Amino acid sequence: MIPARYQPPLPRERLILPQDAPGAGDRMELDVLIVGAGPAGLAAAIELAGLARRSGAELGIGVLEKAEALGEHCLSGAVVNPCAFRQLFPNLKDSDFPFRGPVRKEAVYLLTANGQWRLPTPPTMHNKGHYVASLCEIVRWLGHKAEELGVTVFTGFPAAGLLVDGERVVGVRTAATGLDRDGKPLPSYQAPNDIVAKVTALAEGTRGMLAQAWLEWQGVPSENPQIFALGVKEIWETQRPLDRVIHTLGWPLPTDAFGGSFLYPLEPNLLALGLVVGLDYRSAALDVHVLLQRLKLHPLFRRYLDGGEALEWGAKTIPEGGYYAVPQRRHGAGVVLLGDSAGFVDVPSLKGIHYAMQSGIYAARAMFASLRAGDGTQLARYDRLVDDSFIMRDLYRTRNMRLAFKDGLYIGGVKAAVMTATGGRFPGAKISMESDANVERQLTPGLRPGSVERPDGKLTFSKVDAVFKSGNTTRDTMPSHLVVGRDVPAEVAAFYAHVCPAGVYELVDGRLRVNAPNCVDCKATDVLGPRWTPREGGSGPKYKRM
Repeated sequence: MIPARYQPPLPRERLILPQDAPGAGDRMELDVLIVGAGPAGLAAAIELAGLARRSGAELGIGVLEKAEALGEHCLSGAVVNPCAFRQLFPNLKDSDFPFRGPVRKEAVYLLTANGQWRLPTPPTMHNKGHYVASLCEIVRWLGHKAEELGVTVFTGFPAAGLLVDGERVVGVRTAATGLDRDGKPLPSYQAPNDIVAKVTALAEGTRGMLAQAWLEWQGVPSENPQIFALGVKEIWETQRPLDRVIHTLGWPLPTDAFGGSFLYPLEPNLLALGLVVGLDYRSAALDVHVLLQRLKLHPLFRRYLDGGEALEWGAKTIPEGGYYAVPQRRHGAGVVLLGDSAGFVDVPSLKGIHYAMQSGIYAARAMFASLRAGDGTQLARYDRLVDDSFIMRDLYRTRNMRLAFKDGLYIGGVKAAVMTATGGRFPGAKISMESDANVERQLTPGLRPGSVERPDGKLTFSKVDAVFKSGNTTRDTMPSHLVVGRDVPAEVAAFYAHVCPAGVYELVDGRLRVNAPNCVDCKATDVLGPRWTPREGGSGPKYKRM
């Protein structure tokens, strides 16, 4: 089964709108509009506001965020390289930043079903000088800093479409609120708003919908298609402290799937754990949520989790294509693409946050130059700054490492080791990839889609329990935001049920059932199946420490 054959096209007609398209309510004008209050978008806002203040200019800067409150849709491992923080806040010390603590010790293990082998830590994964952190807490802190500088942060306002004038992006239209299941207005209905700006920055995070639409509309290529992984994460209060950062590979993943797990200390009695799996895996029955539950039964994990309590659960995709999947152009008339929306993630080092923030800093400098000159061509400076920076140098050095694992764990591991030893010069040429949706999947009969292996509700959890722990309180009467292909066969419906970690898709009586309110915006099926589109503001998860 090839998922792309059943995936509907990107609904570009809903995402690219003429600036005078009917249906909007209020209209607001800004100098700069930033879509997405993640690390990239907020770093851009802070740098831009600082440049304006130091030059005596007055700029109207707005940041749109679809979550009800800052950080509620943000999820990452996360071990953070602080270099972008130091650049953005040169007068602060590392101890002033919203980190949980420095990485003091680390270990890498190859897991088997009942044991583990300690491995040397690969050079790309050394974390000396880095910090364990919660991305939710980072974003809330950055948001506060942005507001102190006069930036207006609009939470609960998803950007549902790009407004354009010819080839130029002139702003966005937000999503309507107060619609019933059939899309008809309720008494609480509020029309979408048009927010227009001289420059719009798309910092939507992973699998950004407007970024996808703009790249497709403008025909901007990349050497390889972007590929993705799905990460499922939990926060646990424990009785046994963890004194190091732990990463694993191997079990419970099949050898033809790329991925691994992490276990990070946040406090003496609080830890984060998760499993990340590349979405180019071959088995249609692979279920990342189920594998995470299985992983927690392993002695290495169970020794920390027994007697503890799971506090939060969440899921998110990660762009993994690296250097060759970055769009060849990240700017256009009136628009720039930042962070995960542009694919600035280095998988071998498991890092993306400082690249996202640095891209925001560079975008701010290019946007400020463009506004001062009144010349849109100045936005091309953004691409030059990124291309000449450590962002692209790092991605180039590891350009084929993730791609090598298309041949499986062991062959990929050997190739990645040679690439590390040669500084990325082996194998010389680009390793070509196909999109995740075009990878053929092997159907495995007899497995119940979306099932969890008899969860006990203490150590292991069903998808229903997991969604509850995400804080998801999405209104059940909301219209579905998921675009599903026609005539989905039973085996494809079962595949969707396995792909989705939140139980959105079920195979019932041989047909696909969609439980759209369960969605936590991880975007996994947007990669492999039904398309995700923006929905009513404030819906989705409410992460606190993810």
